[in-house]
Amino acid sequence: MANITKKVSWSSRGDESGGGERTPLLNGSEEIRITRQLSGDGGMFHIGRLSTVDLEEDLTSEEDTVRGCPKEIPHNEKLLSLKFESLDYDNSENQLFLEEERRMSFMGFRCLEISRWVVCGLIGFLTGLIACCIDIAVENLAGVKYFVVKQNIEKFTEVGGLSISLILWAVLNSAFVMVGAVIVAFFEPGAAGSGIPQIKCYLNGVKIPRVVRLKTLVVKVFGVICSVAGGLAVGKEGPMIHSGAVVAAGVSQGRSTSLKKDFKIFEYFRRDTEKRDFVSAGAAAGVSAAFGAPVGGVLFSLEEGASFWNQMLTWRIFFASMISTFTLNFFLSIYNKKPGELSSPGLINFGRFESESVAYNIYEIPLFIVMGAIGGLLGALFNILNYWLTIFRIRYVHRPCLQVMEAMLVAAVTATVSFTMIYFSNDCQPLRPDQSEDYPLQLFCADGQYNSMATAFFNTPERSVRSLFHNPPGSYNPLTLSVFTLTYFLLACWTYGLTVSAGVFIPSLLIGAAWGRLFGILLASITPNGSIWAVPGKYALIGAAAQLGGIVRMTLSLTVIMVEATGNVTYGLPIMLVLMTAKIVGDYFVEGLYDIHIKLQSVPFLHWEAPATSHWLTAREVMSAPVTCFKRIEKVATIVDVLSNTSTNHNGFPVVVPVAASDDPGKICGLILRSQIIVLLKHKVFVELARSRLTQRKLQLKDFRDAYPRFPPIQSIHVSQDERECMMDLTEFMNPTPYTVPQETSLPRVFKLFRALGLRHLVVVDNENRVVGLVTRKDLARYHLGKHGLEEMQLAQT
Repeated sequence: MANITKKVSWSSRGDESGGGERTPLLNGSEEIRITRQLSGDGGMFHIGRLSTVDLEEDLTSEEDTVRGCPKEIPHNEKLLSLKFESLDYDNSENQLFLEEERRMSFMGFRCLEISRWVVCGLIGFLTGLIACCIDIAVENLAGVKYFVVKQNIEKFTEVGGLSISLILWAVLNSAFVMVGAVIVAFFEPGAAGSGIPQIKCYLNGVKIPRVVRLKTLVVKVFGVICSVAGGLAVGKEGPMIHSGAVVAAGVSQGRSTSLKKDFKIFEYFRRDTEKRDFVSAGAAAGVSAAFGAPVGGVLFSLEEGASFWNQMLTWRIFFASMISTFTLNFFLSIYNKKPGELSSPGLINFGRFESESVAYNIYEIPLFIVMGAIGGLLGALFNILNYWLTIFRIRYVHRPCLQVMEAMLVAAVTATVSFTMIYFSNDCQPLRPDQSEDYPLQLFCADGQYNSMATAFFNTPERSVRSLFHNPPGSYNPLTLSVFTLTYFLLACWTYGLTVSAGVFIPSLLIGAAWGRLFGILLASITPNGSIWAVPGKYALIGAAAQLGGIVRMTLSLTVIMVEATGNVTYGLPIMLVLMTAKIVGDYFVEGLYDIHIKLQSVPFLHWEAPATSHWLTAREVMSAPVTCFKRIEKVATIVDVLSNTSTNHNGFPVVVPVAASDDPGKICGLILRSQIIVLLKHKVFVELARSRLTQRKLQLKDFRDAYPRFPPIQSIHVSQDERECMMDLTEFMNPTPYTVPQETSLPRVFKLFRALGLRHLVVVDNENRVVGLVTRKDLARYHLGKHGLEEMQLAQT
């Protein structure tokens, strides 16, 4: 084992003294580390429970008056949190399941399939409706804000006192952002950010707390409206993806647990497997509504979101995406009083590129690839800076009041920087009759001219991107674009990760469009006949794709999204080459932004493959042991005591047949989940009561679905002293055919089986089919390939 760096240690059950070696964490505190021991029986590893890190263990009242809110929270990206549970993507084929399946007719299965299409249609419709509301609210609020500020600037430009205009702009920005930050920080922290990393984890099989709640959706929608209207360097696309996922999770269940309202529909879909597929459709519908890209939405869900896929799911997701785009365009056309026009591409309108204006030459392809490399480098720099900024926030900016203050500070600084750049800019351009600027500022320019720096800063980010794409050559001078690129890059990097609902797509596109247009202007000035072929808008499009690809590392889906959003397929090949180059260059330095934030949240995320150098590790070395098992007929007192044990909090229990020697582990005959046992205890499914009450209703799968997904805690189940003496028969409710692996199975084979089937528990058995251990998500996720070879991550109770 010389080539593995030990990051966490193990102990047998008997060695819990905690007197082992200590290693420092980031802030100098110490973590108890207990070594893994070999037992004497045949040289076999006897693996005990994990030692964990309690990040608040050393707090005293002198350090902080509020328990749980230390001045500094130690954080290490090498940690793996124990607070995240797995979802149950593997169906339990118990007797109840088989009986229900036998009772269902062919027409019943067809009705279920039709119901899936109906649910996907509802998901698309509601997602498009939400996108329409967000768009209308943002355009109206931002329009009022920019109109008021513009009037104020024009007034004080003539009489002096522009500092009042600056204060007004900063105050309006801060007020909007304060509202958005308060509702996120104090009411639903799960609505912070874009939500894409959380949805990606959910689709991977990780149960992220409160990620698909109705409250999260409401806060997300109002939060993103305030964030964009508040002038932050953010976009609406990430929150739309999260919103679509929440809509899907709610609609597919036919009820709202938050509102305690059950519509008694879609009850069959109340399980993690079905819910996962609908959430994939919701995420795709969100992309489609944001960019007007139904195919791009499907590919985004496939490439960046979903970890499980099948052919029928592809068509249902495409259907949801189409409905989402149609709904958005339909209601926006009615709002704009153009009910016959459904040409609006989506929430983010890049405008249409005409074929003759975007034609490219074959000798430009190397230039596009160079731009892809630049985008990869800038994207890597963005991710590294944001990584260290996020570490700082985790450690020091963890109180809600501080998070709100930081968001307001960023809003005020954004307004101040924007005003300063506009004030000192002397880039004046003539205001043409066909000018598309929404809020042109004259400031110190001559009559009939406008300040081009204001076109970039004094606008919503979507409108700024559109102007960089479509404004004619000469609309910006190189100095304006250079200053804007630098300042907006830093502002966007600072903004992403605030406690507000915000996305990173549009800021990334805006940064790339600015330096891409600059690239085109420089080409036109230094090459013969460059002004003919080096069209600035064309290079703005390529730069936007390169920058976004360098940050989020998407390739195929982003190509299709850009093609659909711009309405021209001509640039499909160059955009794909640019995105591949940006991904290759960026991955050389650091991971994509979403993967970085997943690691910073210490989520046990399972990638597609096990670490490359892990074949020598076996299931025996990675499993958790000893395992708490139940017999087929178990005493209620034993079950209640095990479930009430807060030090273990197990969620899956192998059901065994005891062997002759009592000390030896039993032979596997099934697996039962904590949630199933909770339902059995709640309904008093005891052997003695079943015999005495012949009329007692037999438990059905509906009883388990009604309790899903918020199963009551064991503390809420009352079990009397007499009932503790009863017995519980688990035979009918356990999964009699759980997946098992021999203890000598290599880690990659265990990983592939676990990951491909979406398991939550994988039982490890010996050559006599006796239970020797249990493999869960955290046992596999803690291994990764680091700088020093194969490494194990620390497990922390964060």
